[in-house]
Amino acid sequence: MRLRTLTALAGALTLSLASGCAQGDSTGASSNTVTYWLWDTNQLPAYQACAKGFEKANPGLKVKITQLGWSDYWTKLTAGFIAGTQPDVFTDHIQKFGQFADLKVLEPLDELGIKDSDYQPGLAANWIGQDGHRYGTPKDWDTVALFYDDKMAKAAGLSAEQLNSLAWNPKDGGTFEKAIAHLTVDAKGRRGDEPGFDKDNVKVYGLATNGGGFGDGQTQWSPFAASAGWSYTEKARWGTRYQYDSKTFQSVIDWYFGLAEKGYMAPFADYNVQSNQANTQVAAGKAATALDGAWMISTYDGFKGREMKSALTPVGPTGKRATMMNGLADSISKASKNKAGARKWVAYLASDECQSVVGRAGVVFPATPAGTEAAIAAYRKKGIDVTAFTEPVADKKGSRTFSYPITNYAADVTALMMPAMEDIYGNGKSAGSLDQTNDQINLILSQ
Repeated sequence: MRLRTLTALAGALTLSLASGCAQGDSTGASSNTVTYWLWDTNQLPAYQACAKGFEKANPGLKVKITQLGWSDYWTKLTAGFIAGTQPDVFTDHIQKFGQFADLKVLEPLDELGIKDSDYQPGLAANWIGQDGHRYGTPKDWDTVALFYDDKMAKAAGLSAEQLNSLAWNPKDGGTFEKAIAHLTVDAKGRRGDEPGFDKDNVKVYGLATNGGGFGDGQTQWSPFAASAGWSYTEKARWGTRYQYDSKTFQSVIDWYFGLAEKGYMAPFADYNVQSNQANTQVAAGKAATALDGAWMISTYDGFKGREMKSALTPVGPTGKRATMMNGLADSISKASKNKAGARKWVAYLASDECQSVVGRAGVVFPATPAGTEAAIAAYRKKGIDVTAFTEPVADKKGSRTFSYPITNYAADVTALMMPAMEDIYGNGKSAGSLDQTNDQINLILSQ
């Protein structure tokens, strides 16, 4: 059914493009206007400032920015490709662009002359499609670290130095599990590593939950799987075989979700993608720590009554710590009504001029080194230490940074992995059950 859905979508998009997307742009933009969509409300002011700079440098061109929430964004964008109401330029996600490129709704950006060396390592290369064409210009990047409530950590006798030097393994969890257990407190005040601890009546969990993690586990299990030496597919980009059947991976998953069975991590029932994500659990005092992304730095810093800090992900069995390094990009719609203006705007978005403006806003790490430095300085001015997010990128010997999985049929992978991971997390199913799911995924990729 999923394959038929993709085929139907491809047909609809092809028909729409062949007919010239005759509906026109629903924004009513004129030929001197470039329409631009993004989903992050925190970044909107920075890009509005970039638009002013762009308009000043390009007299006669205007930029109209639309911000939509994450779910509405992708629904409306996909519908727009079919109906001809898509924007000229939009913020793209690495998990989405493969399918968009395959459906030929993206404009190649080769002529912009994007150089890998102008951006943080790996960011530019990730946006080259299987056909060798570029479909996105580097925009920003993020990594994952451990946010923690410093008051709770101090009450547990854990220092910042200790939390930054944790290690883990799938057999006994190492010092990481010991720390998480000690940060856990039941309804009678007993810690997770103390006699009589009641795992069924927990007041504060040592680790918040961000759900089952779908097929990427970005802010859940990915730092552990990668620091154990595992990779999503057989090669870095455009792999044709997922490796969820790996015994190494499955040992990580059994251990990770086992933290919930022991009462140290919030149970699956506590998680709600709309109202009770990890950051909400920490803000409410229901969890002491949370693995989360750099895009959440300002959110955690803003918790009232909490003294939030961040620590490096723990060192794994390989002797290295690991964190996913994801990067967004800006793409041009193939059916853009203003391609000339769109190319100028995308080039400006990828420039130091714009990325430094975004960096100074202190809400995200821009893709260029200058933009990143501006962001670090902005966070420092706010009193926020972001070392836990930036150090792994610079520390090539002691840290492993890895990309979001880049393959075809990403939506199908997610559709299969979501219930499989939730069955393990919520129902206690063995990670060995992923063998069958992995076979199904690889069958789809072989089509």
